[in-house]
Amino acid sequence: MSAQISSVPIRAPFANRGGAWRRIAHGVRHNRAAMVGLVIIVLLLALALLAPVLAPYAPDRMGAGRRLTPPSAAYPFGTDEFGRDIFSRIIYGSRLTLMIGAISVGISAVSGLLLGLAAGYAGGWIERIIMRGTDVLFSFTEILIALAAVAVLGPTLQNAMIAVGIAAIPFYIRITYSQVLVEKNRPYFEAAMSAGAGHRRLIFRHLLPNVLPPLIVVATLGMSTAMLAAAGLSFLGLGAQPPLPEWGLMLAQGRDFITRAPWICIIPGLSIVITVLGFNLLGDGIREALDPGQRRY
Repeated sequence: MSAQISSVPIRAPFANRGGAWRRIAHGVRHNRAAMVGLVIIVLLLALALLAPVLAPYAPDRMGAGRRLTPPSAAYPFGTDEFGRDIFSRIIYGSRLTLMIGAISVGISAVSGLLLGLAAGYAGGWIERIIMRGTDVLFSFTEILIALAAVAVLGPTLQNAMIAVGIAAIPFYIRITYSQVLVEKNRPYFEAAMSAGAGHRRLIFRHLLPNVLPPLIVVATLGMSTAMLAAAGLSFLGLGAQPPLPEWGLMLAQGRDFITRAPWICIIPGLSIVITVLGFNLLGDGIREALDPGQRRY
């Protein structure tokens, strides 16, 4: 009897049929808000990739037009205090925005996934050390951790991305750890252990495929959080430095001209709002697709 049980291939539900990934694709296609978010993100990616073609001027070219020129046919978003074309700077700034989100979320998601897997799977003293450290980090706000990291590393765009990524690691640890504990108590996992599956198979064939879908939801929503945090650091002078066309920095530089040339602040601010909205809509759509109780189709 035991030989027959051990010969049956035991797989995780999602890993067996790719259900989570198909559910995400199906859910996003049938969710209008998620599709709007996806369109916004695709347009942002197109702007970033085609920036040299679409931008009429270099982002740091001074004197491209007269100072503080209002929006017109020649300068769709106007010019700033140095005569730089804001339209060109917004387009090139989309590259920085996507890079900030991707690198920051990559740092936090990969680190949180590894530490959460280690804590949930290994247990014992490894679990206690990782989770107690996570509890300590949760006692501080995310922006405070980012400010402390930037203070240590220095005020540059690269350090701001690292700081934002470090600040979000506890969230990914907690989510991964919770999901691992849930999967470890499922019958398929216990059956796999009884059948003699090794650590590598248990982690990469059973735990990881079931941990990744919820983590994708958090990472998608985390992109918007990372962009906002990095823009906030740049606004405070702790992130991107002039003459980079980073939207938070552009917002900070335009605040002295808010009454004379409001477009200098309005355009970067709207760019941040629309981008964050796109990632939030897509993230909510993925979350609803993975949560049967919230599906609308």
